Amino acid sequence: MNKAPVVIDNGTGYTKMGYSGNVEPQYIIPTVLAAKDNGDMGQATQARRGGVEDLDFYIGQEAFKHSATHQVNYPIRYGLVDNWDNMERMWQRCMFEYLRCDPEEHFVLLT
Repeated sequence: MNKAPVVIDNGTGYTKMGYSGNVEPQYIIPTVLAAKDNGDMGQATQARRGGVEDLDFYIGQEAFKHSATHQVNYPIRYGLVDNWDNMERMWQRCMFEYLRCDPEEHFVLLT
């Protein structure tokens, strides 16, 4: 692994992310996630949609833009992870959408 390690610093208010060795983070976004509330969705409906409901979420400023149609969640409260599922979703988007890296090719530091 000769590629620069990824650093993601998750805070209650903001998430800072980038590659180690850089002077400052590449991205600073609000630590917020907006996802559809699928609590009432049955198995048949999920099967018809092809299982893509897990990909229908937004993070950062995009989450606020979709707050009318999606449920907004702050995965970190008072410095502690409050919702691990949404925290993992957030890390996924940070890696693939913002940093555009394959986590199998980089060391990753999460704080």
